[in-house]
Amino acid sequence: MSYGYPYVRGRRLRATAALRQMVQETHLHPAQLIAPLFVIEGQGAIEPIADMPGYHRYTLDRVGEEVRSLWVLGIRSVLLFAKVPDHKKDNTGTEALNPDGLLSRAVQAVKAAVPEMCVMTDVALDPYSSYGHDGIVQDGQIVNDETCAILAQMSVVHARAGADLVAPSDMMDGRIAAIREALEGEGHAHTGILAYSAKYASGFYGPFRSALDSAPGFGDKKTYQMDPANRQEAVREALQDEAEGADIVMVKPGMPYLDIVRDVADAVQVPVAVYQVSGEYSMLQLAVKHGLMTEETAIMEPLLAFRRAGAQLVATYYAAEAARLLNA
Repeated sequence: MSYGYPYVRGRRLRATAALRQMVQETHLHPAQLIAPLFVIEGQGAIEPIADMPGYHRYTLDRVGEEVRSLWVLGIRSVLLFAKVPDHKKDNTGTEALNPDGLLSRAVQAVKAAVPEMCVMTDVALDPYSSYGHDGIVQDGQIVNDETCAILAQMSVVHARAGADLVAPSDMMDGRIAAIREALEGEGHAHTGILAYSAKYASGFYGPFRSALDSAPGFGDKKTYQMDPANRQEAVREALQDEAEGADIVMVKPGMPYLDIVRDVADAVQVPVAVYQVSGEYSMLQLAVKHGLMTEETAIMEPLLAFRRAGAQLVATYYAAEAARLLNA
């Protein structure tokens, strides 16, 4: 005989904190968090980012203390972004290929501070581009294959500096294969690739572009980033990147795309990451500031949602705060 209510009561396993912890289905650990770090030229500076309350840019002499703090909290990976001075920007990413450039030196600074830290590097031309686009511009168009060649060289530069994984965020077709071939050809077989496989043309990137001064100088990025209306396309992109040699695939942004995280996680055989982007972070920070939710709720609930949806790794500007809560 089958019984329902009152013999079946879901609340029995919610009655105490101990019971809730015992049957919790989704778990979050600091090692599953990726901490983005913004680096700048100069000395002795930790600059607040106006559009990202509570977040900062670091000069290389200050980044070490931040990395050591993250390591103590249990965070095991950082994702590096460089704010490039305007006078070093051009249309072909010349500065991106500089072996002594800011990002290469940032990799070395992180490794000097915490050799065991997993260092990931952003691979895209928008921080280096006079046009603010992720690729080379020709006749008003962002060209694909020429851009892939530069991204492959850029990845080798980062690998030589000591990056553990390169993270192409550009959404050019075929760039994973080009990067993998270049890394193999230069003897960097052990350098991994975290591919931004399903990166949408989202309105949630505004604060990040302000932080790096990388907003597009004309038009938008819809010819290479994905249409927010599309779902199956994300799976195709992730499977293609996996086939080309990606070690991890990423969905970006986060909360508005939990269905995409689930679809990609069900389709691929490699780990899935998700990026809780700057607009999500700033929106939650403002909600906390205005008393609309507690800080702990704003931090932890979205992160658990990413894990529940199928992401093994979460890139988040809340990495340090989340780790402190998890360690409490």
